[in-house]
Parts: sequence; C-alpha cells; structure tokens
Amino acid sequence: MVLSVLDWGIIIAYLAVVLFIGVMVSRKASASGQELFLAGRSLGFIAVGMSLFASNISSTTLIGVAGAAYQSGISVAHYELMAALILIFMAVFTIPVFLRARVTTIPEYLERRFGPIACKYVSALTIFLSIFVDTAGSIYAGVLVLQTLAPGVPFVPACLGLAAFAGLYTAAGGLRAVVYTDVLQAIVLIAGAGVITYEVFANFDFSWSTAMASIPADRLSLVRPLDDPNLPWLGVIVGLPVLGFYYWGANQYIMQRVLGARSLPHARGGAMLAAGLKILPLFIMAIPGALAFALLPQLQNGDQVFPAMIVNFLPVGLVGVVIAGLLAAIMSTIDSTLNASSTLVMYDFVKAEERGWAPERIAFWGRVTTVALMLIAAFWPLVIRDFPGLFNYIQQVFSYAVPPIAAVFLLAIFWKRTSGAAALWTLGVGHALGAAALVWRLWAQEHGVDDGLPHFTILAGITTLFCLALGFLVSLVTTARPAGDLLWRRADAGPASGIDYRWAAVPLAAAVAALVWLFR
Repeated sequence: MVLSVLDWGIIIAYLAVVLFIGVMVSRKASASGQELFLAGRSLGFIAVGMSLFASNISSTTLIGVAGAAYQSGISVAHYELMAALILIFMAVFTIPVFLRARVTTIPEYLERRFGPIACKYVSALTIFLSIFVDTAGSIYAGVLVLQTLAPGVPFVPACLGLAAFAGLYTAAGGLRAVVYTDVLQAIVLIAGAGVITYEVFANFDFSWSTAMASIPADRLSLVRPLDDPNLPWLGVIVGLPVLGFYYWGANQYIMQRVLGARSLPHARGGAMLAAGLKILPLFIMAIPGALAFALLPQLQNGDQVFPAMIVNFLPVGLVGVVIAGLLAAIMSTIDSTLNASSTLVMYDFVKAEERGWAPERIAFWGRVTTVALMLIAAFWPLVIRDFPGLFNYIQQVFSYAVPPIAAVFLLAIFWKRTSGAAALWTLGVGHALGAAALVWRLWAQEHGVDDGLPHFTILAGITTLFCLALGFLVSLVTTARPAGDLLWRRADAGPASGIDYRWAAVPLAAAVAALVWLFR
C-alpha cells in the first residue's frame, strides 16, 4: 500500500505536534525529580482520566483486541469492561490510601508497610512487566502494522525507531510530557478507531441485523461457556478482577498519573472519566474485529486484522488519521511505561532523594535510565513475534505474575495484622507456583500433551485465593509492624470535597452490567 500525500501530511503533522509538546514542557521537567516523575502533583482530572485511558489503550489493545475478536468473538472485551469496574473500585479504596501516604511509587507503599525487601521485589517485577510485556508488546504491534502497510520495512530498525521517538520526548519532558501528549493521543486514537468502525459497518449498509447474520451468533456473545478456550465465564468472574486490580490499582505505570493528581477529587474524577472511556473499546475495537471475520475471512493470524482493515476499507486521508491513531496508541504506552520504570529505578533502588542528590542530578539520571530501558524494550519484540497471539502473550504473562502482588496489596490495605514476613512468603511462594505452572504449560504445549490446568484466568483466581490464605495464616503466627495511616478507612469512601464521585460510579457500573446482559 502506498500512502497518499494527504495521509503522510496528517501523520507528519501529528508527530510534529507531539514533539512540540515534549519540547515545550522539557524545561520545566528539568527542575526536579518530582516534576519529572509526578508532574509536580498538579494534574487535573481531565488530564488524569485521558492519560489513564490513552496509556492503557495501546497498540497492543488496538491490534490485540481486534485480533482476538476476529479469531474467537467479542468476549475479549471483558478485559475492557472489567477495567471500568476496577477504576470504580480504585476510586473507593486504593486511591485515597495512596494519596494520603504521599508515595512517589506504588512499591514505596509496601516499604512503609512491610519494609524494603517487599518494596524492591515488587518494584523489580513491575519494571520487568512494564518493559518486557507492555513496552515491547506495543513496539511489536506498531511494527506489525508498519510492515503490513509497507512490506519492505525492516523489523529491528523499525522497533528502534518507534522506541526512540517516544522514549526521547519522555526523557526530555517527564510525566507532564507523557500526560499532555496522552490527552492528544486519546482523542486521536478514538478518532482513528472510530473511523475503522464506521467503515466496517458501512460494508453491512449500517444494518445491525445484517451484520449479526454474517457471522456465527456466539462471536457476538460476551458470556462464553466454562470450557471455552479463550475466555470462559468463570475466568471473567474470578480471574479478570485479579488482573485488573493489579493493573489499575497497584501498577506504577498506570497509577503514576493518579499520584500526580493535584487532589483526591481530581484523582477520583480522572478515574471516573477513564472508566467511562473504557466502555468504548467494545464498540470501536471488539465488535469491528469480530465483524471483519465475514469481510476478511482469508487472514491466517488475527493480529493482522487491524492493519488489514486499514488497507482494505479506508479511503485516502482517512488512512492517515487511523495510522496517526495507531502511533498515538504506541507512544502513549511506551512513554508511560518508560517514565514509570525510570521512576521505580530512581526512587526504589537508587533512593536518590534519600541520598541527598540535587534535583538536577535526579532528573539527569532519570533521563539516562529512560533511554537505557528504551533500548532494552526495542529489541524484545524479536521474542514476542514467535509467541502465538499478541493479546494472548500479554494476558498469560500477567496471569502468572500478578496474583501474589494483588494478594499482598489487598492484605496490606484492608488488614492491619498483615506482617512483613507474610508479604514475603506470599510473594515468594506465589511466584514459585506461577513459574512452575507456566513452565509446565509451555512444556506440555511443546510436547503436544494436555497440561491438565484450568484456563489461565481461572488459574489466576485460584492462585490469588491461595496467596490470600497463605498471607493470612503466616500473619497469624508472625508480628506485624504498626500500620499507622496506611490502611483503608470507611471514611475514605466518602467524597473529600466538591461533587460526589459516586454519582458517576453508580451509572457507570450499571452501564457495564447492562452491556453484559445485552451481549450475553
């Protein structure tokens, strides 16, 4: 496919605006580490909410959700709908605790609660997941589309180019650059995905009944049977809340913009805005991907469906809009994960402020760390491209890694008797079990035998229950340090001031329930 002059003009204009924003905020970001990593704790609710949405709706989501829907139906949208519910949970429980603690990183909360070992353990794992799963996955997805549009694009140079573009303005402008560009990127990626959705429905004369009749009925069902190999209903109930709680409530790269909010009401307002936006992917990613099965039945790999829709359905000019949206999705994840990971390195490992480093020195080495992590992430897609299915890769890795972390944070926030020893035992034993299950499952797949394990989402739920029980039992026979002001209190659920966030939370939860019922 050869892009028109108009398409190239749209793409170049968009990239120029992103670079301009990064350059404009880079001077202020150089003032201190707090400015570089938390935007001076000055973000309003619109910036927080749009950035939460854009950072999560990455190229892996555009490619992965559409690809999974193409292969098996719209049940993959449960990941997005569950996120809306988890964001409501965050607003009630985790956000008030973390903001009251005034932490710079989420693992820092564990250090105050349990000591430095738990902090460094979770911080290291978070860096690993951010760089090797989120960042590298986004780079891989972007290159996949570029190679579809321009088959001669070499893989490794394209990975380096995409990583460098987002990484350099992130290193220059810090979280403020990340958030400001995310606001723009959220608008552009919604517009880009919306254009695809419009063109797909145009092929069915904008008739929902015609579209439904074109594919098997079960592909438009959110509720799948217990033996479904992709996403059984039990996995939605017991597994997705675990993955969602870690991702949205205990993950630095997501929570960093919440920690940078100017107040609790703005942080909660941002969570509510993001929760509303998370309903959109069902309509602009999952359903178009499922319907594309009738329009593009010849595809061998579901991850090809999004770029294939660009090539086959879009006229001149609109191609540029959609590719700009894809680039927005790529950069919104890369910039967020790189900034978050460098924050974890500087505050949880280097302890720059505790060592008395000057603000300029913290900012300098934070930028150096960002660039180093960028280079690592740029080469990992060489491994991802051999994994069957991008979205499958991401969710399976998380399902084995996050249950112990989710269990520890839940115990830490809600039970004052939880001890440091219990946290370490829960993390160590839980991850040993997760690693053993992953190794066994991969070995069984390679040798063509049944592993006997439940679906990875169900396994995530079971592992979390085991970790909660282990942490509870160990806490009963060990001594806990005083929790102080680090526990959730019933008063935290109420509004701090201004408009009550619960007026948004209740209808949003009702909307998710209604959608599951309509597409059952």
